Amino acid sequence: MASALRLGSTAPNFKAETTKGPIDFHEFIGDNWVVLFSHPEDYTPVCTTELGAFAKLEPEFTKRGVKLIGLSANTIDSHEGWIKDIDEISGSKLNFPIIGDKERKVALAYDMIDHQDATNVDSKGIAFTIRSVFIIDPKKTIRLILSYPASTGRNTAEVLRVVDSLQTGDKHRITTPINWVPGDDVIVHPSVKNEEAKELFPDFKIVKPYLRFTPLPKEKTSASA
Repeated sequence: MASALRLGSTAPNFKAETTKGPIDFHEFIGDNWVVLFSHPEDYTPVCTTELGAFAKLEPEFTKRGVKLIGLSANTIDSHEGWIKDIDEISGSKLNFPIIGDKERKVALAYDMIDHQDATNVDSKGIAFTIRSVFIIDPKKTIRLILSYPASTGRNTAEVLRVVDSLQTGDKHRITTPINWVPGDDVIVHPSVKNEEAKELFPDFKIVKPYLRFTPLPKEKTSASA
């Protein structure tokens, strides 16, 4: 049995068929960030709304260097028909690939199997994939894992917000507080001592020794020639 995946784990590589052709997952990631999200079955109501929402928000992910890729425990032929429904219902144009995982090979590698909902099985009694989300960075490291119950639709804006938080933190040595959105003040990372913080974040404020807020420094633009 595969070892449990945790934050900081290397995303398992795999080869699979998708609606955009065969992929090697690590090659697909390349130098990008990736959001991988799974679905238990095609033509399911909650997942239909989710895929439409991700398709509509894809341009925002693309701006951030993020690729989207879905997975459903069904065949590519089934996916193709389902995509037509998704586009019709949501008014989207779904362009990102959806992995065909009828045998649940990827689902098992990523521990996406639902052990809680005993009804979440196919006609043969095989467990479907739970509805999971993985954010993976260009180093192939898993940075976020979310798992949703079958009854609750995901929040695409939250997935995008976490991408913004992770990318901002990697760039500026900060963390983000509760309900943070781009433009809000951030928290100076605990590893940054006050003397260094004065140089990095001239406007930072000490609320408690362990809690220091700061606006992000303005981006420097190069002078025109």
